[in-house]
Amino acid sequence: MPYLVSSHLSDRPAGERFRALVERGGIARLPGAHNGMAALQAKAAGFEGLYLSGAAMTASMGIPDLGIITVDEVAFFIRQIARAAGLPLLVDGDTGYGEALNVMHMVRTFEEAGAGAVHLEDQLLPKKCGHLNDKKLADARDMAAKVAAAAKARRHLYIVARTDAAASEGIDGAVARAKLYMEAGADAIFPEALTTAEMFREFAARMPGVPLLANMTEFGRTPFFTASEFEEMGYRMVIWPVSSLRVANKAQEKLYAALARDGSTKAMLDEMQSRAELYETIGLGQYEALDASIVATVLPDGAT
Repeated sequence: MPYLVSSHLSDRPAGERFRALVERGGIARLPGAHNGMAALQAKAAGFEGLYLSGAAMTASMGIPDLGIITVDEVAFFIRQIARAAGLPLLVDGDTGYGEALNVMHMVRTFEEAGAGAVHLEDQLLPKKCGHLNDKKLADARDMAAKVAAAAKARRHLYIVARTDAAASEGIDGAVARAKLYMEAGADAIFPEALTTAEMFREFAARMPGVPLLANMTEFGRTPFFTASEFEEMGYRMVIWPVSSLRVANKAQEKLYAALARDGSTKAMLDEMQSRAELYETIGLGQYEALDASIVATVLPDGAT
């Protein structure tokens, strides 16, 4: 359903819808969607929530994930994804784009753009992908102040506090930070870059009753687990942050190689979304019907 036909858009705040998705039981499956088309395709596959990755956003812009992009640039991605699919969206808020006041600005901007949730991380700038080495951690109290600022600023946004401490401070340090962040007002915790099932289980056992998010990124430090396996280990949410972009990028690479080699795209036709499939996904016919209904002249009663 196209976004201009608002029957798929809810009057209920996105944060409330995201919270309901987490609290209804089971595990919330949140595939990464790096643009509006990916969001539509994920929705068509049956997913009920989405994730917007900072790494996917920056890579799609041709730059590395080092905390370079701005709040307004992220809001552009949020608006197109929320508008396209109407699904509750968890957004990567990096380090909050500054200190407490910047975090509050981010929260209000993301809410206005249509986000349902945000996660903040306890790294220092320049931040890195959580599965890379030599990450620099912020003081835990400084991170807690950011979480508190986010909680104060939000109207409905669901707040996930991410800790990257496991790599340098171990599970003890990650758990201590997570408890501090929950006390500061976080709704859930995201322990990043855990490397074994035993670590995932231990972290969950030491955070009873706290909604936890697992990151199932490819080519990282975390072994492959299914959504059901994460649920069994005690997790309430799972993201696949960059998967859609990785697949799209690989397909584009093959396309350009074929075009450079052959001077034609004919060899790639079987791997392309057809015109009919594209129009069906974006609802072109519904837009045309809507446009026709608007431009049709309606005479007032009694007009001759």
